[in-house]
This record gives sequence, C-alpha cells and structure tokens, in this order.
Amino acid sequence: MFAGRASAAGAAGPSVAVAGKAGKFSVEELYGFSKKPKVNRGTSGKPEKTEGKKDMKEKEETALASQILEAARRLMERRRLEIYLKECDITMEQKDMPYRNLGKSGLRVSCLGLGTWVTFGSQISDEMAESVMTVAYDSGVNLFDTAEVYASGSAEMTLGNILKKKGWRRSSYVVTTKIYWGGQAETERGLSRKHIIEGLRGSLSRLQLDYVDIVFANRTDINAPMEEIVRAMTFVIEQGMAMYWGTSRWNVVEIMEAYSIARQFNLIPPVCEQAEYHYFQRDKVELHLPELYHKIGVGAMTWSPLACGLLTGKYNEGVPESSRAAMKGYTWLKERLCSDERKKQLSKIKELHLLADRLNCTAAQLAIAWCLRSEGVSSVLLGVSNTEQLLENLGSVRVLSQLTPPLIAEMDALLGNKPRNVKKEARR
Repeated sequence: MFAGRASAAGAAGPSVAVAGKAGKFSVEELYGFSKKPKVNRGTSGKPEKTEGKKDMKEKEETALASQILEAARRLMERRRLEIYLKECDITMEQKDMPYRNLGKSGLRVSCLGLGTWVTFGSQISDEMAESVMTVAYDSGVNLFDTAEVYASGSAEMTLGNILKKKGWRRSSYVVTTKIYWGGQAETERGLSRKHIIEGLRGSLSRLQLDYVDIVFANRTDINAPMEEIVRAMTFVIEQGMAMYWGTSRWNVVEIMEAYSIARQFNLIPPVCEQAEYHYFQRDKVELHLPELYHKIGVGAMTWSPLACGLLTGKYNEGVPESSRAAMKGYTWLKERLCSDERKKQLSKIKELHLLADRLNCTAAQLAIAWCLRSEGVSSVLLGVSNTEQLLENLGSVRVLSQLTPPLIAEMDALLGNKPRNVKKEARR
C-alpha cells in the first residue's frame, strides 16, 4: 500500500504528476477550479435577458468562491496527511492492493476492506467519513461493509450519501450489508422471509443503491427454519437485490446446514462467513472455517483485527476518553477491556510491540498482517476513525511478506494459544 521508510524526496510529501510544456500544472488545474466558471446562457450563447450584468458577475464570484473553498479544504486535508506521514516516516508511494477471491466464488475483493461499525453515523463526522472512504478507494480498497443496525441505519445513510457524491462507477466497488436487527417491532428483526426481504429493501433505500453485492444474515435465528432463510436469500438474489449472500457469526454446523438445504432444493448457498479474528480469537478462523473453505468453498471475511483497539496499546494505561470504549452504549466493551483476562493479555501485547519494532512496523500493522496470512481469509475489515489510522493500517500489506514460518512460530509461542486440531492429531 504505502512504502515503509521514506526517501529524502518522499518525506517531503507526494510528488505531483507533470503536465503541460513546463512540466507543471497550471494553478487552476492544480487547485481544481477555473478562473471563469461556466454560467447558464441562453440558446444564442449570450446571457439571458432577464439577468443583468450585475447578477452575472455575482453568480460568477459565488461559483468561484465555492470552488476556492472546496479546493482549500482538499489542500488542508492533504497537507495534514503529509505532515502525519512525514512524522511516521511513510511515503504516499502507491502500491498495488492485493485482491483475493471471496471464498471460491468469482468475486474479487481487496484483502483489506473498510467497515462502518461504531464509526459512520456515530463516532466520526460525515466529512471525516468521506475523507476516510476517499483515501481507502484511492488506495485500492474496493470493499465497504455496513449493516442495517449500525447507528440505527445512519451508517448506511452516510455510506450511501458518500457513494452518491463521489460518483464512482458502481461496478468498481463492493458493498455489503447485514440483516437481522431492523427495528423494535417483532417483525422488524430476525431472519424470517418477511424481514430479510423488507429489511434489505430498507437498506437499499438508505444506501441509495439498486443492489448490494453481498447480504449477510447477521447471526442465526432459532425462530426461523433454515429452509426459509435459504429460500429468502435465494429470492433476493434472483430479484436483483443482491449478488451473493453470506453468514455472520454462524457456527460451522449452521453454515453446513444452509449449504445442504441449498443443494437439496437447488437454491443458492452462502459464499462467506464474517467472523471475529485476532490474536486472542483464533479457533473458528484457523480450525473450522478452512475445512468449510475446502469442502464447500465458503470464505472468511474477518473483523476486529485489533480487538477493538486493545492490540494497539491504547488501553494499556486505562480507557481514554476519546476511545470507542468510552462512548455511550459501549459499556460492555469497557468492561471487557478492564477484565482480568484482558489484563493478563497486556504482557503478551507488549512483547508483540517489541516484535513489531524489530520488523520496522507498527503493532497495528503486524496484527492485521497476521490476520491476512491465515488460510481462507478473503478480506480483513478495518475500523478507523480518521485517515491517519487508515493509512497506518493499509501499511500492513507490506508487512505480510515478512511473516515467515519461523516468525509465525515465534508469535505462536509468545501467544501460547495456537488452536490444536484434535482430529488430525488422533489420525497420526
């Protein structure tokens, strides 16, 4: 994504592509506006008679001022990024983003995706959300994940507004959403045929999209028969409301049941499972999902690679007021971070920070790269609250090549929680 150590030239900031005879952009081209903005004219090519010269001049000045303000905003944001990157000794040299198949489907997704849980429509402003998405998209990220429950629908609205404003080609990115918690009424939650269809229609309305690429069943529903769920997911795909469907926080038995029903009744099976995965949450992704990947082609899209920020070290000295654990409604996260189990993990986290220093990367980059190295992981979802965090996390791609088998073995020994495949050991 971004080169790790800046050269003398790179540290001064990103270079600008040359253009024109002098090898430089004009002021107007560089700042993104023209000296004489276009104004509405009549069919004769002259200003309409109803508008006087004074009105014409005022409109021109207003349009120019608006363009200048927008250009200034972009330049301030870019300058802020340049200062941060210089301090971190990182250049904005673009690298190819690795892409992987989503499970054994033909859909290609960036190995790093952008999630919207907690952040969009809640923790960060819409302006910051737009900046984060712009940097992500420009860096090769093509996967954006949300859910109907995130910020009570506001996350989907924010994501949709940004996509509409940016005007990116719909075929150039992947949008995923999750259905389960849609409202307070009994029929507005769960995985009944009614809520899957109505919930997805609501999501599409908030996203201002004709379809999502993947719709996830956001946990299992004991009140809904599996056949009903699979038939409803097949229906929304056949109706053009989604391209694929997947599961989130389902166990292996439930995923296998959905697959079997799909095959039995000639329906569409799930292609992906969303699962929590980080240093201290390993069994499902490393033991169970690889088996499903090889048998039925279900891939893994993982979330919380930094364990809600725990692995970055931000909670080593307590809970900062600006962190998500201090936000209203996230008492459960604060309690988890302050538990005895988490306190025991802090010593291991400090050791991993030293290991990251050896590799010349940050603790966050090492943790994300460690997730990417796992078999069957199609994409790791990032949750960031500003562009600086995003740029740091994107740098994990360059760390992946440094995770050699001896280094992974060293990390496993340090963590002391490598999952054991009892079945394989019994066959030896």
